[in-house]
Amino acid sequence: MTIETTYKKNMKLAELIAADNSLLSILQRLNIRLGFGEATVEDICTRYNISTGLFLEICNIYSFRHYQPHIEALTESDIASITTYLRTSHKFYSEVCFPAIHNSIHSLVKELDDVNRHLIDKFYDDYDNEVTNHFKYEEEVVFPYIEAMQTGGKIDDEAYQISKFEDNHSNISEKLNDLKNIIIKYLPEEHASALRFNLLNDIYSVESDLRKHSLIENKLLIPLVEIMEKRNGEE
Repeated sequence: MTIETTYKKNMKLAELIAADNSLLSILQRLNIRLGFGEATVEDICTRYNISTGLFLEICNIYSFRHYQPHIEALTESDIASITTYLRTSHKFYSEVCFPAIHNSIHSLVKELDDVNRHLIDKFYDDYDNEVTNHFKYEEEVVFPYIEAMQTGGKIDDEAYQISKFEDNHSNISEKLNDLKNIIIKYLPEEHASALRFNLLNDIYSVESDLRKHSLIENKLLIPLVEIMEKRNGEE
């Protein structure tokens, strides 16, 4: 497929998976089961009560590197589904992706000298703390703010706006680049070659996924919430 190609609602879902098997993780996070036969994207979205427009935006973001999301295809009613998806992604990263990386790093550092062991351990521990704080802020501040605004509930910080999230939104995928460079360039070449290749593959994979995760937040969630804030302010 070329970068101009995007997925459409009348395509068979199996065709999407055949085109990009990384979309399997999207199905997992949306709790879509395999065995859907010849069903189209629209059929499956209807079956699982998922917005077809949102499902296509997520799949297009994940499959096509230069894809520019279109919030015109979405409505404020999609905000709840986006936050649910992001929460599920946080769980996926915390329970699947990062433990795999952590285990590989733990095995790797056992073969290193004290200096390199300390370097890798400290860098990863610092990164792990940053990711934890990043997810915690979204779970405890951003998402409850959005949900309170949607339901007309009480907002603890009346001065809070989604722009605060946007201004302080760190890109946690970029920090992995330094870890990759340490493993590729600076560790002694005789140490655990096979393990290092496997670890790098895992890091590249989660880095790519996190980049798309941030794109969903920046290009879908934040603009939709800004529209909702503006509408609420006019009422």
